[in-house]
Amino acid sequence: MMSTFEDRLLGALRAFNHILHALLALALVLASIMVIWEFSFAVYQSIEQNNLAHGFLQALGTLFIVWTLSSLIAAEINYVQTGVFHVVVFIEVAMITLLRQLIVEPVKIVTAGGNLEQVFNAWHYGLLLAALLVIGILHKLVTSSDKKSAPEDERPDDQLHGSGIRGIQG
Repeated sequence: MMSTFEDRLLGALRAFNHILHALLALALVLASIMVIWEFSFAVYQSIEQNNLAHGFLQALGTLFIVWTLSSLIAAEINYVQTGVFHVVVFIEVAMITLLRQLIVEPVKIVTAGGNLEQVFNAWHYGLLLAALLVIGILHKLVTSSDKKSAPEDERPDDQLHGSGIRGIQG
């Protein structure tokens, strides 16, 4: 009797998890469409105001958000198909976010006007660069360890779930 209850509970939890992932996928698609709309509007405004350099940098910052959403959608597809969520996705999203911040920061400085020393914070910018370097090294270590490990078909089952570097089993 207890195993029947547990089986039903696990089945209900799996069904609920699938519903959550469907909602998450829809939210990611909707967010992507909204960000693409914002990108198009930024390009249109920059052309209309004849301020192409500033508009291009603003639009590029918006495209980095699209890149992040694209990575998350690809990870969601992989999770739904295989049940594995790779840790490297978190690292890539962090890297994209830092790259976006490095691009958006100078645009904010230029558009803020005023005294450059009051607006530009070299310490903050240096920390962004250092964080990007650390995330880049971490990305290299994780992806190179993925390449060194054997294909999943050839690895014993206990190695599939052991490292946590390749992914998180769902």
